[in-house]
Amino acid sequence: MAPSHLQHRRTHNLLLISKLLAQRDVASPFTLVLDSLEQAARPLIAEYIRRAKAANVQTIFVSFETLRKPRNVDSFICAWNQPGPSWQKEVANTIRLQPTQRKLLILDALNPLSTTHSLDLPALLSSFIGPGTSLVAVYHTDIPISPSITHRDPYSPAPLTLLNYLATTIFTVHCLQHVMARKKARDRSLEEPSFGLDQSVEGLMQGLGANGGEGLVLEMEHRRKSGRGVREWYILPHGSRANPNRLGPLSKEKFMLLEDHPDYRSPEPDATADAEEGGPEATTFELGLTDKQRRDREGVVLPYHDAQKGGVEGGRILYDMGSEDDFDEEEDEI
Repeated sequence: MAPSHLQHRRTHNLLLISKLLAQRDVASPFTLVLDSLEQAARPLIAEYIRRAKAANVQTIFVSFETLRKPRNVDSFICAWNQPGPSWQKEVANTIRLQPTQRKLLILDALNPLSTTHSLDLPALLSSFIGPGTSLVAVYHTDIPISPSITHRDPYSPAPLTLLNYLATTIFTVHCLQHVMARKKARDRSLEEPSFGLDQSVEGLMQGLGANGGEGLVLEMEHRRKSGRGVREWYILPHGSRANPNRLGPLSKEKFMLLEDHPDYRSPEPDATADAEEGGPEATTFELGLTDKQRRDREGVVLPYHDAQKGGVEGGRILYDMGSEDDFDEEEDEI
């Protein structure tokens, strides 16, 4: 890919992530965030809230597992201690207030709804979305599906499959240290390491480096209205805890592409080509000749040297047989 195309793609995708997080023009009505024990979605949700506050967007936080009201949240609704119809009515009433103001509705966990409202989950989530309201919901992928859902209707899709189908943008958060460790293993043609529950070690819940303080990796899949999908990997540093020496120069939007990270960046194609075509400097042995080798080469008389002097034999190669040669006039006659 040409450098101009790479720069265009880099600029376009950085502007896209900024537009999605700021919810400009309701770029993504339903954003699904997938997290795990190795990397929680809290830093990404905090970034959503921070940008909504800066853009004067009303933030409505529906809590299924959060006990305290997060910072910069306008409305905090506790759904974990209320029946379903009660908190749903409270959310609807809050959305109807100030209809001209843009609103961001955040659900900190969809797993309880996937269990209690598995059949009507699409209708429930769609009722919260409107022309000026965007929905951001978190789903914990490490929590197993309740067996009652499978026995209830074995032919219906799994809740996560249904959510992936409904979402207009899907963010999957990964641990930065784990992504770098897998990249180093791939570069060395080694088996990629596993972490946490994937290690299948009894009693082990989290791997080493989980929820690291330097930042997290975002795997984005955005679906446009035209049906065209955009996929990209980003790095979101954790504010002041990020190490600028490792994360490189951060943009104003705090995001950077994963491929631009110093520890993840691959060698430039031009540098690789220069190394291959660099001449003697790119090899481990000497290709040139010394003066003595050059004089010895010029002093060698080749078998066809006399034939080039224009003799009657034309281009015939002259050769003087020695005593060790075995020649039969009948068999070897040309």
